[in-house]
Amino acid sequence: MHALEQILIESPQLIKVVNKVDANSPEVAYAYDILFTFAHVFHMRQRKVLSDNEWAGWFRWMKSSFEQGEIMQIWKYTIEMEKWFDPAFQE
Repeated sequence: MHALEQILIESPQLIKVVNKVDANSPEVAYAYDILFTFAHVFHMRQRKVLSDNEWAGWFRWMKSSFEQGEIMQIWKYTIEMEKWFDPAFQE
């Protein structure tokens, strides 16, 4: 999955192949990569693959990213989350 997302970071216009979003910026492509990583970690936590300590570290990083970065704006205004991510992760 990361290899596919690396291609999108290098050529963000290719996002339109799967989503008609105006994604001519590497930031949007990178946001997809980060969000898919966060979703994967969330599902690992659900399956009890991560320890409490590992989850606490990931959760801090996710929370900080949403509070301090632009990922919240990309999440809200660019990416249609309901099409791409599990409802439990969205919450």
